[in-house]
Amino acid sequence: MLRLFYFSGTGNARNVAGWIAAAWSARGREVQVVDLAAPERRAIRLDAADELGLASPTHGFNFPPITLRFLFALPRAPRGNRAFVVNTRAGVRLLGVCLPGLSGVAQLLGALVLLSKGYRVVGMRPIDLPSNWISLHPGLREENVQILHDRCAAITRSFAETLLDRRRDLHALRTLPLDLLIAPLALGYYLAGRFVFAKSFIASRECDGCGACVKQCPVGALRLVDDRPFWTWRCESCMRCMNQCPRRAIETAHGFVIGLLWGASALVTALVVPALRRLVPAGMLERAGGLPRFALDNALMVVVLFAAYRLLHRAMRLRVVERLIVATSLTHFAFWRRYRAPREKAGSTPRER
Repeated sequence: MLRLFYFSGTGNARNVAGWIAAAWSARGREVQVVDLAAPERRAIRLDAADELGLASPTHGFNFPPITLRFLFALPRAPRGNRAFVVNTRAGVRLLGVCLPGLSGVAQLLGALVLLSKGYRVVGMRPIDLPSNWISLHPGLREENVQILHDRCAAITRSFAETLLDRRRDLHALRTLPLDLLIAPLALGYYLAGRFVFAKSFIASRECDGCGACVKQCPVGALRLVDDRPFWTWRCESCMRCMNQCPRRAIETAHGFVIGLLWGASALVTALVVPALRRLVPAGMLERAGGLPRFALDNALMVVVLFAAYRLLHRAMRLRVVERLIVATSLTHFAFWRRYRAPREKAGSTPRER
C-alpha cells in the first residue's frame, strides 16, 4: 500500500497527491491519502510492505512547520520502506515560458530525515505549480494558471509512473547547488520571516465576520477577536484565508510591516548596539561581523511585531486607521489578483481515508 500524506493551503499539493493516487489506483495498487491538517488524522503506522509518499508546499525555501513536525515524528522504516518527497513551489509563466521556482532546503531536509529513519528515498521531485503567495505578488492570470496546472499534472503522473515501474526519480538533485546557496534564507524565514507573514494579515471593513477563514484554516491559526479575524503565531502563511475569502476582505498590511521593520532596525542602531558596545569587550562586535546585528534585528523585529499587531487589531475598529492600513496595502488594488487552484473532477481521484 502507498500511504500518501500531504499538506495544502490553496490546493496545489492536494492536487499533486490526487494525481499520484490516481496513477497508483490505475495500476491496481492500493493507496491511502491522508491530509496532515485533518483533525481526525490517526497515529502513523507503516507495515513492512508499505511505501511512503509526502506532498507539501514550499514556504520560505523550506517545508512549513506542520510538514517538518510530521517528518520528525515519523516512525522508523520497518524494513527499508521505499519513500518519495514532492514539493510544490512557485511556478510562473512569463512571455509564454514556464519558469520554475526554488526548493531551498525542502527536498534535501525531507530526504535526509527519511534516510536517517531507514527509508529508501526513490523519488525527489519539485512540481512548479502556480505561485500562490499573494502577499508578495498578484495571483497569476487564469489562462496561465490552467497552463501550469495541466503541465504539472502531466509531470506528476510521469513521476508516479516512474516509481510504479520500480525506477528512481531524483530530479530535485539537479538544482542542489542553487538550493544550498539559498539555504540561509530558509533558516531566516523559519526563525523570523514566518512570524512577519503571520502578523501581516488584516481584515478590512469588507469583513462581515462570517468566520469562513477561521473554519477553513488548516492549522487552526485564526480566531475571532472582537468579531474580526486575528492571526496567531501558529499561522503557516499558506494563503488559504486570503485566497478563499468570499468578500476579498483579507489584506496584507504592507505599509504597516515595512514601517515596523524600519523602526525595529532604527531602534537597534540607536539603542541596542551602543549598549552592547559598552557591555562586551572592545572590538568583539566588529570581529563577529554582521551576525550579531542580524540576530538583534530579527529578534527585536519579532517582539515588536507581536506587540504592535495586537494594538493594530484594536485600532482597526477606527475608520481612519482601517483606511490608512488598507490604502498602504498592495493586495487591496483590483489588479492584485487572488489565486485558486483548479479542482479535479469529482471521482477522478481516490477519497481520503
